[in-house]
Amino acid sequence: MSKTYQVVGIGNAIVDVISQSDDSFLKMLEIQKGIMQLVERERGEMLYEGMTNRTQAPGGSVANTLAGLGSLGLSTAFIGRVHDDVLGSFYANAMQSEGTDFVNPPVVGGELPTSRSMIFVSPDGERSMNTYLGISSELGPDDVSDGVAGNASLLFLEGYLYDKPKGKQAFERAAKLCRAGGGKAGIALSDPFCVERHRDDFRRLARELDFVIGNEHEWKALYQSDLSSALEQAAIDSGLIVCTRSGQDVRLVQGEENVVVPVREIVPVDATGAGDQFAAGFLYGVATGQSLETSGHMGCIAASEVISHYGARPEKDVKALFHEGGLLE
Repeated sequence: MSKTYQVVGIGNAIVDVISQSDDSFLKMLEIQKGIMQLVERERGEMLYEGMTNRTQAPGGSVANTLAGLGSLGLSTAFIGRVHDDVLGSFYANAMQSEGTDFVNPPVVGGELPTSRSMIFVSPDGERSMNTYLGISSELGPDDVSDGVAGNASLLFLEGYLYDKPKGKQAFERAAKLCRAGGGKAGIALSDPFCVERHRDDFRRLARELDFVIGNEHEWKALYQSDLSSALEQAAIDSGLIVCTRSGQDVRLVQGEENVVVPVREIVPVDATGAGDQFAAGFLYGVATGQSLETSGHMGCIAASEVISHYGARPEKDVKALFHEGGLLE
């Protein structure tokens, strides 16, 4: 049975506000380099005011992945929550203009503003993200419609949603609807700290869902072991696992199939969105029936493209890059 959407994502709808900075600036503002930190509203406003040469773009991990999939021509939708304010309207309109249905209208009323992440990009390409969740923290099961989640061939879930009980309920409702409709649901582990906060839940999800994507630090945090042991256990628990390693080979395991995809190492201009676009390339392969190895190569090409410029979303024609790489006829 044909589905309305090839891929539906559910996650935090966050406006990315990006600024270049150096290490001394990060130290002065006590920003931890290279990781994502949640901040309260007051600190978020202070950091926003401290940014120079600001650019903004619709963001959030899974939303970035959907933007990549939309640019590759797939039918996509995003389940997220924004306020009816300037940033919320910007976000909803930008997602629609990029080809992804933003299925929930901006919320009128309420006190929490649209979420935003202040991203400071260092000269070496590392990004230090300071995220104020705002209204995204109120995403709940009522935001998940049967007609969207139940009509997805693939559902991609953002692990960060587990930081709030309502987000967890939304997440699990969406997965149930998708799988009941014959679709496949999977999760991005999001980051090691997120994994540590929700280890038991994520281990359960690895057994229940159809695929899990994470980097080496997230897998080690999930199983509290070295990478080899972690992936061995993950392969037992989950139908399909993907492990990325910055600048190193990607591992993909599905049943008896164990694939290693080499990565062409390049110096990043901005590492923002590398994991998100790897997921886009990989899920494009899965959605279009490519082999596990080809899907992994597609993920690597999409990630390489996004780290070659500023911003978390593709600028080049990634499908053309797949053709150039011999992945598509």
